[in-house]
Amino acid sequence: QAVAAASLGADVRMVGCVGSDANARDALAGLREAGVELALREVAAPTGIAIILVAADGDNQIVVVPGANDEVVGFSAPGNVLCQLEIPDSALREARLQAGWLCVNAAPARPLVVDADLVVANRYEADLVGDQPLLALTLGDEGAVLLDHGKEVMRATPPRIDAVDGTAAGDAFTSCLVVSLLEGRDREEALRRACAAGAIAASRFGAQPSLPTAAEVDAILRA
Repeated sequence: QAVAAASLGADVRMVGCVGSDANARDALAGLREAGVELALREVAAPTGIAIILVAADGDNQIVVVPGANDEVVGFSAPGNVLCQLEIPDSALREARLQAGWLCVNAAPARPLVVDADLVVANRYEADLVGDQPLLALTLGDEGAVLLDHGKEVMRATPPRIDAVDGTAAGDAFTSCLVVSLLEGRDREEALRRACAAGAIAASRFGAQPSLPTAAEVDAILRA
């Protein structure tokens, strides 16, 4: 999601932990290439990885091995923060204390231990995180719904595409929603742009290679 946000033109700083292994070297190279500022600590644990299984229809299942992500602690993350749940609850609490604005992408899903300003979840994840003040519920090719204290306030549908790989669709959606809101766009436009970003990512193979730029999001919305 750091790469996704940077691809959309945001200034991004990634905080976390990596191991001293080949997976770390590959991950750091991709982040640097995308222009992400790094604030990462090397620990005596393997770098966290995700194993992704993609079906013929583009749907996917992801197995997460947290590794070094379990060691995330003692970081500085003021300002606007986007977290996933690959980090321990202690790190999530620390992020909440520091962040002026916090978005939590509820994956891998578990009950939340903090109140976030925005939570992004799919149907399964939403059942685990429960009621939230502001929840963006992703619905796959049906688009997404924005819920304010459990009440639907808006809905957006994605552009029609031929889906080949949904691996990074959620990352593209979440990052575009966050970046759009922080740019000052209204919720309706931000949700529509997020759906477009997710659709573009699903129409391409791979994770980071599938992530769209802001210009590509604008173009598909004009089409």
